[in-house]
Amino acid sequence: MFDKLLAPIGAIALTACATGSAQTATGGQPLTAAEWAEGCEPWDEWDKPAPPFKIHGDTYYVGTCGIAAILVADRRGHFLIDSGTEAGAEIVLANIRSLGFDPKDIRFISHSHEHYDHVGGFAVLAEETGAQIVASPIAKEVLESGVLNEADPQFGMHDPMKPVTVARIIEDREQLDIGWKTFTAIGTPGHSPGALSWQWKSCEEKDCLSIVYADSLSPVSRDDFLFSDPPGYVAAYRTSLLRIAHAECDMLLTPHPSASQMLKRAASGSLKGWLSCKDYAARVSERLDQRMLQESAR
Repeated sequence: MFDKLLAPIGAIALTACATGSAQTATGGQPLTAAEWAEGCEPWDEWDKPAPPFKIHGDTYYVGTCGIAAILVADRRGHFLIDSGTEAGAEIVLANIRSLGFDPKDIRFISHSHEHYDHVGGFAVLAEETGAQIVASPIAKEVLESGVLNEADPQFGMHDPMKPVTVARIIEDREQLDIGWKTFTAIGTPGHSPGALSWQWKSCEEKDCLSIVYADSLSPVSRDDFLFSDPPGYVAAYRTSLLRIAHAECDMLLTPHPSASQMLKRAASGSLKGWLSCKDYAARVSERLDQRMLQESAR
């Protein structure tokens, strides 16, 4: 299952993007990153409401304090990554509306990794928006059954989710072209078997940044799981980290904001720089090394 993910890392093409400015439903401008950071705490609750804010150009944070959801918006249709939990999805919808966008204009919804805290609200969003759901092959099985894959390190730790229909499977390094922008899916199994990271370019006037929404990739599991047990799992995991380390990455975002110190970075006024994709991959790699040592000592 994981062997094909060990292929050499290739260059990832991106297309330039259209730009535009959004106003909130009340006519004002969206919050800044620093203003958003004032209302949340590190490692905050999954369903704690947080206002949306503009990340850069056409890219917005519409998630909760504890769980990210990323909206890339354009008058020709939007792309949403992650929903949060079932309760969190209602906050995501409210945040999208508060920015002045109509959730029914979302054309595609996809995921980081297929755990309840990030995709548990897909059924809510699918019903509200009518958007097509895009998923990796393994995540497709999870989303359509509502139950984690047995190979998942956290199998048995999460309640079942409401099943949804996946309209399109997307493979590692395949591009999702929604007409006005191209998003590149990066297969990053490790934290979960079907995890994806995403890369796209966002422009604010002439300031164009390559944004990477890198999956959690932390070696967290149920008590009896060994990452070293499934054949090829650790090798695929390390390849995932290399893919993130070598990605074109002007700005790093993560499904758990605190995993990449998004709150601290936002408080400084911008999420650009400071913590790179390479830094992030190195930190997670150290955690994986520690986990392997612990497993070898059992």
